[in-house]
Amino acid sequence: MSDPKSTVPVSTVLVEVTISAPVDTVWKAVRDPEQIAQWFGWAADSLTDEIAMIFGNPDVVDDAGHKLKFGEWEGIADGFELIEVEGKTLLRVVRFGALPSDWDDVYSDVREGWVTFAHQLRLWVERHHGETRRTVYLVGPTEEPLATKLGLSSEGTVELPTGSVEVRPWHRSGFQLGLRIPAWGDGLLIAMDMPADDERPQRASLVLTTFGMADEDAVAFAQQWNDWWAARGH
Repeated sequence: MSDPKSTVPVSTVLVEVTISAPVDTVWKAVRDPEQIAQWFGWAADSLTDEIAMIFGNPDVVDDAGHKLKFGEWEGIADGFELIEVEGKTLLRVVRFGALPSDWDDVYSDVREGWVTFAHQLRLWVERHHGETRRTVYLVGPTEEPLATKLGLSSEGTVELPTGSVEVRPWHRSGFQLGLRIPAWGDGLLIAMDMPADDERPQRASLVLTTFGMADEDAVAFAQQWNDWWAARGH
């Protein structure tokens, strides 16, 4: 017999953020594939297919209540709930199904992904609505926390592979740090640490989002970061 204290029933809020925009604006941003492509994930050949798979045919669409429930996998399903609060939108990413009671202390690729994407959504809707982003994504093994390796702090000036920049706090979870960077067209740096487990060594990832860069500057930006990543032994 399972221990009734070992699970929590029905649903769990994985991520909750407040977005300074009307609920209808945010609802469109999570329903329109072209808008989803500006905050979900990062530049990849598979992005269009991933958006179609996750958002293209959800199990539940409640336009009036601003709720989505995506397809079920391994007995659980994730979804969005949007609530209007004084002209702003409270966005909740909800998991339907039982979870371990110690879930808050457990690293999960999927949950941390939703943390990243929710805050990328907030940035795009609040500060770049209608604009086109560029992204650089880097991931691999690391021997020390990524924020330490990069010398990151929550605000002030930091020296990055592409130069010295001012950073401003955007979000923080137990496993990731998000910093808004005005010099990147008011872009975003998200550094994530992924603890070792039975299948993988300790790893880290970076999602670097920029807006308004000229093509040649964007190419140089990506190359500098890739060169730094390779030189660091990732």
